[in-house]
Amino acid sequence: MTQNWSGVLIRHLLLVVAAGALLGLITGQYGWAIAVALAAYLGWSTWQLLRLHKWLKNHQPDEAPPDGYGLWGEVFDSIYHLQRRNQRARGRLQAVIDRMQESTAALRDGMILLDRDGNLEWWNQSAERLLGLKSPQDGGQPVTNLVRHPRFKEYFEGEDYREPLELPSPISDNLRLQFHITLYGAGEHLMLVRDVTRVHQLEQMRKDFVANVSHELRTPLTVIAGYLETLLDNVEDVNPRWTRALQQMQQQAGRMQNLLNDLLLLAKLEATDYPADNKPVAVDLMLLSIRNDAQALSGARSHRISLEADSKVKLKGSEAELRSAFSNLVFNAVKYTPDEGEIRIRWWADEQGAHLAVQDSGIGIDPKHLPRLTERFYRVDSSRNASTGGTGLGLAIVKHVLLRHRGTLDISSVPGKGSSFTCHFPPQQVESRA
Repeated sequence: MTQNWSGVLIRHLLLVVAAGALLGLITGQYGWAIAVALAAYLGWSTWQLLRLHKWLKNHQPDEAPPDGYGLWGEVFDSIYHLQRRNQRARGRLQAVIDRMQESTAALRDGMILLDRDGNLEWWNQSAERLLGLKSPQDGGQPVTNLVRHPRFKEYFEGEDYREPLELPSPISDNLRLQFHITLYGAGEHLMLVRDVTRVHQLEQMRKDFVANVSHELRTPLTVIAGYLETLLDNVEDVNPRWTRALQQMQQQAGRMQNLLNDLLLLAKLEATDYPADNKPVAVDLMLLSIRNDAQALSGARSHRISLEADSKVKLKGSEAELRSAFSNLVFNAVKYTPDEGEIRIRWWADEQGAHLAVQDSGIGIDPKHLPRLTERFYRVDSSRNASTGGTGLGLAIVKHVLLRHRGTLDISSVPGKGSSFTCHFPPQQVESRA
């Protein structure tokens, strides 16, 4: 109540008391006269209050309030104007909501709103088409009951939505969908579903092309390498002028065979999501074998290679794939570390999972190259790669092996001081050995 209304009420009460006093002066009963005046004023106020209640309860839209006088008239008018403002505000908000619903309905991507527990609150028509949702019976259902793929359940409950998830549609295996979840508000979820079938088909065509070409090239390359080896084994029967040429041909044939082997391995890794031979692997023994191979690769370069491995920590996965990834990291450290440099290999576990770190004192990598190191055939320095005989696929293989084991790769480097490659594996991939 404003200051003016308070003054009006006080004046009204003073007038009622004055009228009661005047009536008491006439009748000689001051107490009863004032009491009757106050009771009359209270009755009149109660009647106005009942009129207000009846209007609020039964009024139609845009219906004017009942006529009032004085203070009650101002109350009626104020409530009426407040209602009109609220109606206009609701109209504007409803118009915005209608436009939003129309625009989201026109999207080709599915849009789904989920509460903090993952239950469906709202979705557009594209979500119905892509996921087979049915309105209104699916409202309030947990999204994991409608998208029943194990990887989606793991993705949703993990709450790590930095990267999207790609899965087949629940209604058709021929339809490929990409799920991207964003958190907002008090833990609510906004899920975008995009049809990436065409992109997936193009990617599959690329993979099939690379795999088929690699297989087709393998046989003629094996024949060429075999004849070159035969000629070099009988080098005394060959014109001396051809010896160096044959040696270079054999070297390049070997590089091409290594390249084809890496391409075929990548094609195999991309064929499935998880390794078939998923079993606990004794990583400490594997790293010991890799360290010995790295020491032999170092040879006269005399690298100092140290190993710290927790023998109690085992990793679930494919031993062959993990050996390929870990050896790639260690052998790269040997290749790019100057003579008598230091290489440190560590394997440990904590509450975040298991970790493998390969740290060297090599030439280092410029920070601008770090985000692209795991791309296929990406070359930081072409001359450096040529001198070491690399195929440019080593770190791509590492990345795919880690993805198949739910792992991630962190790379840090300082030019001139060395590099550190760290593999992180989640707790569900770790098994402790007594």
